[in-house]
Amino acid sequence: MANNLMDRHNDMFDMFNNMDHWFNNWGPDFPAANMKTDVSESPKAYDVVIDLPAMDKKDISITYDHDILTVSAHRHSLNHASDKDGNLIMNERSYGRFSRQYRLPDVDREQISAKYEDGTLKINLPKAHDLPNNNHKIQIN
Repeated sequence: MANNLMDRHNDMFDMFNNMDHWFNNWGPDFPAANMKTDVSESPKAYDVVIDLPAMDKKDISITYDHDILTVSAHRHSLNHASDKDGNLIMNERSYGRFSRQYRLPDVDREQISAKYEDGTLKINLPKAHDLPNNNHKIQIN
């Protein structure tokens, strides 16, 4: 049961409002590329699993608004190994603010749960059972 709305290459909304597919080719130095994600769908829920290594739970924010799940994080500057003069020897770890968005419709927002453990954020978004009928027949006069 694939969610066609998650296909970023075919969905114009994601193309313009979630530019991750453009930035993922910039390599590990671009912070959004560090938010590797798995999204699965069952008849009852969406499950989102995001790798966020070396993060503090208090620096992660999750919101759900208008069918959009937004995960934002802030990694503070890192203590780098340096030589006796304080020169940076090597720097491959990124820090700063970054976020990703996922379009996941028809979620029971009151039942969303999240857990962060061992560098992995797991979000469960149960689907709403009693969705209002959004169909509206328009009378032609």
